[in-house]
Amino acid sequence: MTAERLEHLRMVEALLFAASEPLDEASIAHRLPGHPDVAPLLAELAEEYARRGVNLVRRADKWMFQTAPDLAFLLQQEVQEERRLSRAGQETLAIIAYHQPVTRAEIEEIRGVSVSKGTIDVLMEIGWVRIMGRRQTPGKPVTYGITEQFLVQFGLETIKDLPGLDELKAAGLLDSELPEHFRAIPDELIEDDTEDDAELPLADPLRAPPR
Repeated sequence: MTAERLEHLRMVEALLFAASEPLDEASIAHRLPGHPDVAPLLAELAEEYARRGVNLVRRADKWMFQTAPDLAFLLQQEVQEERRLSRAGQETLAIIAYHQPVTRAEIEEIRGVSVSKGTIDVLMEIGWVRIMGRRQTPGKPVTYGITEQFLVQFGLETIKDLPGLDELKAAGLLDSELPEHFRAIPDELIEDDTEDDAELPLADPLRAPPR
């Protein structure tokens, strides 16, 4: 290993360690002298940290350090859960994740019942749902989608990694009994990185990385 590569590895490691939030490859490269290709550097660091108590992982197309999954029990604290996400909130979150960008009316059509503004407000307050834009249809209704924080929270690299319904139930994100109107779209229909002529973004919406 050359001295320059070793120094770049140390720099990348330092940047990620000090970062208050996950960093994408472009941001890391921009801060290094000469702006080198950081992809192989990150891959090497990830392999090196795979055997340690802290792992370097890719989440939402960005890189971050996190506690090794098998050691998470060391950091757990017994706390009383003051508020549980309601069944309506669980179902609304899942629908938004699998159908984004989706309007409130579309959420109600899928669930078969009305969705209160408070339910969506709670999801936005948690930081898992955001306004993506406005649908270019009469009334220009607001559309919703998941956030980068949602992907990080649930250990997902992209929305392509969203689990199936059985996995959602096992994780406690959905009740065992779902309304008959609830459905999940097939993998091939999950929102991709192409532009939607019917969607008018408000500001830099969360996109899935190219597949």
